[in-house]
Amino acid sequence: MEEVLERQEREIRERRRRRAASKRVQRELDQQLVMAVALLDEENQSSSVLGLLPEQKFTFAIRMLAYGASADQVDKIAPMGKSTGLESLVRFCDAVETLYTRDYLRRPTLKDLQRLLQKAE
Repeated sequence: MEEVLERQEREIRERRRRRAASKRVQRELDQQLVMAVALLDEENQSSSVLGLLPEQKFTFAIRMLAYGASADQVDKIAPMGKSTGLESLVRFCDAVETLYTRDYLRRPTLKDLQRLLQKAE
């Protein structure tokens, strides 16, 4: 009987490990896809006109979020037009939402609630 229980426990652990690995791989693929789409979109938009680097736009968006600053305030640190900065912020937020909606921006399941209650005890 103990052998059967041990085997079942090993199988359950193996399934959980495979599921976690699969989720990790899927998250990495999602991140790569979002980055590829963002870079492709950036390349298509700036193919004829020289402009700001994606890193500059990313920094602008992160500073706006981190400091809670307006586009005008961040413009003093990273010179960029207000409309370009706001567009960068919107694109960044859309990319984050696309990436994490499935795992984090959803209603909690019964399993999630049970896990949180156990953790709180």
